[in-house]
Amino acid sequence: MNDKLLRVGTTYIPVTNVELSSEWYVNKLGAELSYKDEDKAILNFANQSIFLVKSNENQSSNFYDINGVERFSLTFEVNGLSALKAIHKDFTEKEIRVGEIENRGHSGRNFVFYDLDSNKFDVWSELSPTFKEKYLK
Repeated sequence: MNDKLLRVGTTYIPVTNVELSSEWYVNKLGAELSYKDEDKAILNFANQSIFLVKSNENQSSNFYDINGVERFSLTFEVNGLSALKAIHKDFTEKEIRVGEIENRGHSGRNFVFYDLDSNKFDVWSELSPTFKEKYLK
């Protein structure tokens, strides 16, 4: 059987205010807004569709691991350490809540950032080999 899951097409992120959050993603992260109503906004960025879905207060896409450490549900990739440092600087200048650039003991470096609803995201300095092969020719 050759049928298989090919890619993640859409990610859903809980937000308390669709209007403010969609503006934040467009202005801070460079997302492209393709649709918005009272309950959701559809954004295009990082080669996928992101739905911001109106949710109750104190909802987030974060979770806690077995050791009680809050984790992110998404890691964005950039092309190399210099790109990671540039994006970290840009996010800091845009007053996005960011963590320090970290060495987590594997290849590359990472940092975390948060949106208006404290959804936690990761940025990694390494592009996947498949993405490089297909899209960076």
